[in-house]
Amino acid sequence: MQQHGSSRFWAIAGTAAVLGGAAIAAVAAAAVSVIMARTVVTPPRKREEDIRVLAVTDGTVTLSRTLDSLTPGRYSLWFGGSAGHARIGDITEMDDFSVTRELLAVDFGRLAAPSRARMSGWFYVGPRELGFEYEDVEIATTLGMAPAWLVPAASDTGRWVIQVHGRAVRREEALRAVPVFREAGYSSLLISYRNDGDAPQTGDNRYALGDAEWLDVDAAIRFAISRGATDVLLMGWSMGGATVLQAATRSGYAELIRGIVLDSPVIDWVGVLEFQGTVMHVPRLLRRGAMALISQGWGRRLTGQAESIDLARLDFVKRSGDLRWPILLLHSDDDGYVPADGSRALAEARPDIVAFERFAVARHTKLWNYDAPRWNAAIADWLAALSAREERALPAAASARTARSRRPPAAD
Repeated sequence: MQQHGSSRFWAIAGTAAVLGGAAIAAVAAAAVSVIMARTVVTPPRKREEDIRVLAVTDGTVTLSRTLDSLTPGRYSLWFGGSAGHARIGDITEMDDFSVTRELLAVDFGRLAAPSRARMSGWFYVGPRELGFEYEDVEIATTLGMAPAWLVPAASDTGRWVIQVHGRAVRREEALRAVPVFREAGYSSLLISYRNDGDAPQTGDNRYALGDAEWLDVDAAIRFAISRGATDVLLMGWSMGGATVLQAATRSGYAELIRGIVLDSPVIDWVGVLEFQGTVMHVPRLLRRGAMALISQGWGRRLTGQAESIDLARLDFVKRSGDLRWPILLLHSDDDGYVPADGSRALAEARPDIVAFERFAVARHTKLWNYDAPRWNAAIADWLAALSAREERALPAAASARTARSRRPPAAD
């Protein structure tokens, strides 16, 4: 009898242990989904410095070998917890462990070895470096006044481009685009938007992945109109691409939008989050759990969001039919962060309006850095084609108006 009771005790204990282990595993799995979801919607407090600075001379800097440090081109090099900034150029030599590049300038801070750094595509850290006149302006948004830079065209053409930066960066990202647009006669408005560190925060201080940030683009269009804009281009980088697509399809000023330029854009957030989850080795079920947390009302308490995000509304592969503006897509097959699948799918779905400039080797939002002449030429050629198409359309529109004016009045 004692032996039977003991056996039952150990059976119950074993079952409890299995159930307890399963419960712990379930809690751990749920935690992974929550962490992924919160990471996606929460603005980062600091950026990881993932490159080691191995040596510095008067004209070169030697870095640890990474995908970024191996990519040809001109880049920003941030160091000292983003307190220092340098600009680096071509690769001069490399081995199995390191890459030596030209050190073009140290703008601020003291670059020394050993230390840590990170590369970015900014290159310019302020509009003054471009050599053009510019104006610090403020845009009235639903949350308050948001700072922006206005770089006027050499002469007033009424044509503006509104530049919308990506996730976890600021408007400096778009400075690279100002010269090519200015040469084509466009004034550039480089905006900030909610929760980017410059513009006013929302109460939850969470990204909406474009689902709410578009309101600040809408405010920028209104500002441009108040300053004399007669037609507007929208350009979005990374998450800024998702944001301008929302603005184009939801703004009351849609008739003023002349075209859209997208650099390394998020066309479909589900595809991007699937890719990112795979890179982080998050199982598919948990990736889906993270997306449910972001997009369903019940997940807001865990993610800290005030409003859930409509991921279907952000999918412009499925919503390609809602787009009616000429679009220039610039994306690299080797992006490494936002896969080019969405851009390819949109280009295939809408060849009537989409011109796709497909890069390789270049990393995320670093197409200009990798090959500035090609990037600039792609935009300049697209702008020229856009103007030519409009000029051809003017006589046809005038002819249609003349024909209508010659029609006899309808009988009563």
